[in-house]
Amino acid sequence: MSEIDVATLARLRHDGTPHVVLDVREPPEVAICVITGSLCIPMQQIPGQLETLPQDQPLVVLCHHGVRSATVTAFLQRNGFDNAVNLAGGIDAWARLVDSDMPRY
Repeated sequence: MSEIDVATLARLRHDGTPHVVLDVREPPEVAICVITGSLCIPMQQIPGQLETLPQDQPLVVLCHHGVRSATVTAFLQRNGFDNAVNLAGGIDAWARLVDSDMPRY
């Protein structure tokens, strides 16, 4: 399974490199904090949403700490999404290391 760190995602966003952030947390978690522009689809709904996911640019999958997103990333890769990468540390790492104004939970 492929993985990137939050500094790499921050560079992608800063440089305007095409990518999609796929947030697989549950709606109550997303209500607390979210990376602007994320595609939010809860983990359990991913199998039924494959046709909505892009395959032509990096697909950065995140959750709270990176465990659920690692599972989703592996699933996506098994289903032909070679562009899927897990965000190490999840949105918690993003809040700690990139966006200190983001609420943590």
